[in-house]
Amino acid sequence: MLELIESHASFGGTQRIYKHESKAIGLPMRFSVFLPEEASQKKVPALFYLAGLTSTEETFPIKAGAQRFAAQHGIALISPDTSPRGAGAPGETDMWDFGVGAGFYVDATQQPWSKHYRMYTYVRDELRETIVNALPVDGGRLGIFGHSMGGHGALMLALRNPDIYRSVSAFAPIAAPTRCPWGEKAFSGYLGADREAWKQYDASELVGTTTRKFAEGILVDQGMADQFLAQQLNPDVFEAACKAAGQPLTLRRHEGYDHGYFFISTFVEDHLAHHAKVLLG
Repeated sequence: MLELIESHASFGGTQRIYKHESKAIGLPMRFSVFLPEEASQKKVPALFYLAGLTSTEETFPIKAGAQRFAAQHGIALISPDTSPRGAGAPGETDMWDFGVGAGFYVDATQQPWSKHYRMYTYVRDELRETIVNALPVDGGRLGIFGHSMGGHGALMLALRNPDIYRSVSAFAPIAAPTRCPWGEKAFSGYLGADREAWKQYDASELVGTTTRKFAEGILVDQGMADQFLAQQLNPDVFEAACKAAGQPLTLRRHEGYDHGYFFISTFVEDHLAHHAKVLLG
């Protein structure tokens, strides 16, 4: 049962915020949806956008300026929250890069996180099924993209589930989380000390094992003035892994651009066109 929290006219369509009781998370969850004008007449393709650390379901629709381009292509945009809210886990609000706002799109196996921090199952299964069943979205034409932590999530979810997501792209993704401080902190906390178990959530590890290549390619944009590039993001590692696996990749490096939404809003039109080429093919 979806509870409509907000609805706003936008580029001929509607931008909405919904709330629902999540069985996967065990708590209420919120997500945003942009429905283009075509959705009033038929089911439309949809793009899931996964946001980065500290973001919410509102960050992308407010900051990215993507509705204009989604309306042009007749594609829905869906953005979930980045973690459970109100789980009550000890220390979950103590750090900006772990706990609330930092679910890393994994299913936690370690206490106390395993009770509610199940973002992988939530995004892949429950949210997708809720959207397809309750809204005019074509479940056979889905893509996924994201930023930073959400870029990690998008690449990882797509590579693990190429039968669900037909297209994938990312802005400044945490492309090799098992090899950077953010990923090591999150994975050790949520998944425990066994680094082999971490690899199932690392795009650079997964790209060589996926059951199907994204023949139309993966698009990644990276700002070269990104303050997190050197220590956290590792696009070169992902690039090498794609080359070794024969996975087509377009990795664009942009001088002068940093990690934020000024960067994302500059190139989001290209990402919508990338996905539209596949989903509307």
